[in-house]
Amino acid sequence: MEVSVDNDKKVAIVTGANGGVGYEVTKGLLKSGFHVVMACRSLEKANKAKIQILTDFPSSKLEVMTVDLSDFESVKIFAQEFQSKFQRLDILVNNAGILLNKPKKNRANIEMQFATNHLGHFLLTSLLLPLMPDSKSSRVVSLSSLAHKKSEIFFDDINCESQTKWDVPYAQSKLACLIFADELQRKLKLAGKKIISVSAHPGGTDSGLFEHMSPILMGIMRYTFVPIFLHSTENAAKPILKAALDSEAEGADYFGPTGLFEMKGKPGFAKRTKYSQREDVAGRLWSLSEELTGATFKVDAL
Repeated sequence: MEVSVDNDKKVAIVTGANGGVGYEVTKGLLKSGFHVVMACRSLEKANKAKIQILTDFPSSKLEVMTVDLSDFESVKIFAQEFQSKFQRLDILVNNAGILLNKPKKNRANIEMQFATNHLGHFLLTSLLLPLMPDSKSSRVVSLSSLAHKKSEIFFDDINCESQTKWDVPYAQSKLACLIFADELQRKLKLAGKKIISVSAHPGGTDSGLFEHMSPILMGIMRYTFVPIFLHSTENAAKPILKAALDSEAEGADYFGPTGLFEMKGKPGFAKRTKYSQREDVAGRLWSLSEELTGATFKVDAL
């Protein structure tokens, strides 16, 4: 991987940076010379993570800011505070994600995983994209998942209330992240912008997602599925760092592990479903996301 150079004074945001893949992505960006903002829901957890990271990178520029991606007012406040502190944003890593095994909704009565994993990041990107220099090294990185292959976007049942499988809402949210990344790139290209939108998935990793499950199910997963199929968070972060830093990356590229079933292995190009590439679906999802978040996301107006 060829990494872009001259990163002095460049700023990156990593959502969900206090643990798992986000923690490792943060370290990777610091190693590449970025000033990194850890955008996290829990200030306590984020500050603990910051202290740990700074033991390895004591001279790095690392800050903590709070945001609850399921709460759209919180996202707006975060964006305002970020803009008041910084004049630019070079890399936005939309990493934060939750996996639930029971139905839950946010304040706006939207399914929690769709609200957190997709809508919060959609809104955040719409608010911060104007701060990004018009350069190929400016990146919006969206995290999808292998789970995206297990769902479609249920436009008539976006809260998945008629779905019987517990993991469908999560799969839908991660499919939405992938579709959003591609549609954002399409709009950037049409607007003549050099900024690129890319996506990645970490493969199989215990990245903190399981902490939202019941203790019994979490224990079963960690002592059966995890040891056999999952790799370290350090390795899981590599496709995301490739998406963020590789100077050869192109808009709409989708990265992931290249080993068996894309669960482990060296980072490279990942496979996606045909459904995820449908422009009609992307257009409907964009409009729905604007409606649900209250955002007016006009890329050509940048």
